[in-house]
Amino acid sequence: MEIKLLQDIAIIFGLAIIVLQVCHKIKLPAIIGFLVTGALVGPHGLHLVRSVHEVELLAEMGVVLLLFTIGLEFSLKELFRLKRQVLIGGSLQVFLTIIVTTLIFIFAFKLPGNRSIFIGFLMALSSTAIVLRLYQERAELDSLHGENILAILIFQDVIVVLLMLLTPFLAGAGGVGFALAKSLLILLVKAVVILGLVLLAARYLVPHALFLVARTRSREMFLLSTVAICLLTAWLTSLAGLSLGLGAFLAGLVISESEYGTAALGNMTPFRDIFMSFFFVSIGMLLDVRVVMAHPGVLGLLTFGIVFLKFGLVLLIAILLGVSLRSALLTAFALAQVGEFSFVLSKFGLEHDFLVGQRYQYFLAVSVITMALTPFLISFSPRLAEIILRLPFPDKVKRGLAPMADNEKKHAAEPLNNHIIIIGYGLNGRNLTKAAISANIPYVIIETNPETVRKEKKEDKNIVYGDATHVPVLEHAGIKDARVAVIAISDYVASRQITRQIKELNPSLHLIVRTRFVSEIDPLRQLGADEVIPEEFETAVEIFIRVLHHYLVPQQDIDRFMTEARADGYQMLRSQPRSLVSICDMSGCLSDSEMKVIQLEDGSPFAGRNIAEIGMRKNYGVTILTIRRQDTMEPNPAAETKLQAGDVLILFGTSENMNKCMEMCRSATSSAAK
Repeated sequence: MEIKLLQDIAIIFGLAIIVLQVCHKIKLPAIIGFLVTGALVGPHGLHLVRSVHEVELLAEMGVVLLLFTIGLEFSLKELFRLKRQVLIGGSLQVFLTIIVTTLIFIFAFKLPGNRSIFIGFLMALSSTAIVLRLYQERAELDSLHGENILAILIFQDVIVVLLMLLTPFLAGAGGVGFALAKSLLILLVKAVVILGLVLLAARYLVPHALFLVARTRSREMFLLSTVAICLLTAWLTSLAGLSLGLGAFLAGLVISESEYGTAALGNMTPFRDIFMSFFFVSIGMLLDVRVVMAHPGVLGLLTFGIVFLKFGLVLLIAILLGVSLRSALLTAFALAQVGEFSFVLSKFGLEHDFLVGQRYQYFLAVSVITMALTPFLISFSPRLAEIILRLPFPDKVKRGLAPMADNEKKHAAEPLNNHIIIIGYGLNGRNLTKAAISANIPYVIIETNPETVRKEKKEDKNIVYGDATHVPVLEHAGIKDARVAVIAISDYVASRQITRQIKELNPSLHLIVRTRFVSEIDPLRQLGADEVIPEEFETAVEIFIRVLHHYLVPQQDIDRFMTEARADGYQMLRSQPRSLVSICDMSGCLSDSEMKVIQLEDGSPFAGRNIAEIGMRKNYGVTILTIRRQDTMEPNPAAETKLQAGDVLILFGTSENMNKCMEMCRSATSSAAK
């Protein structure tokens, strides 16, 4: 049986690979490659894809997963902190854009008021999917301009529902005024109920449920649980009349409130990337190249006008919010395009004859072109901002034009730098963490046991729940800024994968890997591990060191043995053993000698006398190596040191002499009783 959708997906992916290769060669963003792919395979291009509706459904899933991952990177606390930018910045951006666009189309293009207002609706929205995807890749969502952008886009995603409700009213549908008021009231009640459910779920339900799932250590169950939470929340918000993307964003916020947000992000990233490719392809399918070729001048002017208008309005609003000019410029460049929800809204316009004939084709062409320009605007925006900041502004204005204003500096959190990443919190990981804390070395622990993570978080350990085989988990731990990473897990396959990814992300990082068998040393070194510590030989080395200590081998020889044994991947132990002259010489010399630890009792003949008076070495043939008195140690005590009852003596001598000396250390009563 022929499956049309499967054939279309194969065509899209096959052509996308070729186009992306070309884009990579000429250093164009991948988004441009997907848009070009869509234009080629779509109904206005080569008409290779026939399941256009199914591709649009896959594209909508991509937007849902993108908003879900964005939510995972934020928290409800951060969202509430952004309430000023959401409510003030978002509302000003949307309503000012509608007002200015309406006035322009009424007076410049002589369009009726209702059609001009509807065009203002379309122009007010920006592309959540493209902008957030680009800033997520640039790791700038937590910057000041990144948060301003996110806040305005969140407001747009919420207000689009109101714009859809207002469209029939603009068309003059009878009795729509009362219906609109009723719909708005119902929408407000639903929104309040949903927000309350989200808060309750974030506080009580989801963390406990994910803890139970994570405790099974089943990656499949954890993945299914996170996807289920995402889709169920998106579905519930859609039932309430809100967008699927907004519901997915709320689902991400809920999970981010628990310690499982990083792990969920690592699981969802591959699926997000696949489905997002369908979104960009579906946008490219809307572009009719014939319209662009037939009216390049008109479309060029319209595109420039829309980008300039949105840039100017967002710049003004961002400055009114009190951010620096640099941050305001970056925000304005990012939001200067028409958004994907405008396409959804445009379908309502078609139903009510607001967009007809060539006007609709102009809208589609200009919207896709502005989206295609967005990667370039965002990429070059820092340089463009610096150029603008060098312009000769008046002295009164210059105080607010610093490249990084004070409020941005205060906002920027101190990132970890030169830290150590500890992967696995077993015995080795715990000991390494203690050493890092005592040495005041910044650290991050990555652990897959949810009970361990929950316990250690209560003790203020810097520990995250996640699977280090996922790149987002490593990036969350700051792998690119780390100095050392230690893989202290027992899973050899996972260690290989983690080693490969770490060295791809940060080739200069010093990577130490713990493994079980010496046969795993060479493969891990080939993958980039700087040091590999096998338990198999390390245990043998430790045992032999203790044996050498027992035979009183000089410490220099023990250190030399340790160095040679661990050099070159334990090659000394893996090849024919070489003789250690000093060890062989010492092995039988002192077999009749021993060390003893004994405490001076009250009434001992030695108590109250110094070592010289006792003549410990002369009379008894025993040497006092160390005296421990309460909490202090006195190694190699002087001859004038006076012994006291309760002193702990570490003695060295032959077995026969040691027994005589130990009798004298006891009290007369103890000796008589014996």
